[in-house]
Amino acid sequence: MKKTTIVTDSTASIPKSIAKELSIHQVAYYIHRGSEVLRDLVTIQREEFLKWLPTTDILPTTASPGPGDYLSMYEKLADDGVKEIVSIHMTSKGSGAYQAATAAQSMLKDKLPQLKIEVIDTLNVSMCQGWMVIEAARAALAGLRLEEIVAKIKQMIPITHMFQTADTLRYLYLGGRIGKATHLIGSMLSLKPIISMEDGEIVAKGVARGLKKAYQKMVDQIEVVTGTTSKLRVAYVHAGALEKVQKLKETVESRLQCVESIITELSPALMVHTGPGTTGLCYFPVD
Repeated sequence: MKKTTIVTDSTASIPKSIAKELSIHQVAYYIHRGSEVLRDLVTIQREEFLKWLPTTDILPTTASPGPGDYLSMYEKLADDGVKEIVSIHMTSKGSGAYQAATAAQSMLKDKLPQLKIEVIDTLNVSMCQGWMVIEAARAALAGLRLEEIVAKIKQMIPITHMFQTADTLRYLYLGGRIGKATHLIGSMLSLKPIISMEDGEIVAKGVARGLKKAYQKMVDQIEVVTGTTSKLRVAYVHAGALEKVQKLKETVESRLQCVESIITELSPALMVHTGPGTTGLCYFPVD
């Protein structure tokens, strides 16, 4: 067990193979479906959840792990010999994960004073959070000190961005996660809403007529921020829409320089809010 270990949540939607390769530890979110209490990617998997979701008129609710969940994870890692933990979480403006992890950190200050824990609010979600986790884990494996890893993540927070479109914003609206994009709810079916995240909240980035134009518009907006010569790491995310997201990948990589790309599927706890058919990307420029 390496000295510094990375902890995150299931909502980071990191591919299982990468999480295993980099020894990333994930704490599962909760999904409340009627009287059932499910654990994200533990007792409910993507395919099963996607088949069920369109059949219900009552949207499940989600809840972040509690302080006890993080406490158990931190204590287990300490028992395994870990000396330092970097705990990386989705935006505190859309979930209580950061606050719960911070509470667990406080609980262990007296009990395990030798264990150093840094809790980070990414002010983002999905594979934007996931990229920060992956880069932190790579840095830990390369032997960087805790302070260096934390500094690296904090540098990534303002430059890591998400664009996403969906067949409908119904799920975001019903789940109360629509943020500052409420005016897009009334868009015609043929119009694809484009959303992003700024300062930890969902924001509208316009609409486009059809997916092809939506994808082009996403690239246009990335070019405004990064230019055409920047090298990017890009994660393409979807909810039961692999063919669509592959077309997004083709569009992006025909115009921008991608030095690393990943295709991954959102976790069920995020699918609750996005719904089936969602596609998008999370990226950051590489020096």
